[in-house]
Amino acid sequence: MQKQTYGNSGAMSEDDAPADIKQYLTFSVGKEVFALGIATIKEILRNVQLATVPLMPLHMRGVINLRGAVVPVIDLAVMFDREPLIETKRTSVIVLEITDDGEMLDIGIMVDAVSAVIEIGDERIEPAPGFGTPVRAEFIEGLGKLDDGFVIILNAERTFSLRQMAPEPTENA
Repeated sequence: MQKQTYGNSGAMSEDDAPADIKQYLTFSVGKEVFALGIATIKEILRNVQLATVPLMPLHMRGVINLRGAVVPVIDLAVMFDREPLIETKRTSVIVLEITDDGEMLDIGIMVDAVSAVIEIGDERIEPAPGFGTPVRAEFIEGLGKLDDGFVIILNAERTFSLRQMAPEPTENA
């Protein structure tokens, strides 16, 4: 995996404040490139055997056993209203550690491929637009401007909260 830096690349004197650069893991879902703050990433897995669970929402691909803990795995493409991911050699499960209502949770997200760890300075991150992205604005932390385009930076705790991923209630429920 490669590491790239965007922004704040000038030399600093001792009087300068430290550059505000954050690290992000980039990954693809279809042709779109997304990123998550590295602080939420617990690990990255490939060639994972999922156990399916009956009657789960469509975006729930299954569960994995991660050192004795049951971790749900979400198909990020389905969650973003796309066709389900087709597993290949590059398909990965990114295990996130997030806080939801004060509780620490491990959640896996299935993506087409993990790309790189990048560093982006705050001055190269734009606020989430209200339209024009494949993801609802409340899930987006910002748009990182790269040399060859941009990356959609997801807010892990809003995107993968249990409330957000719960199935919609039916009229008969």
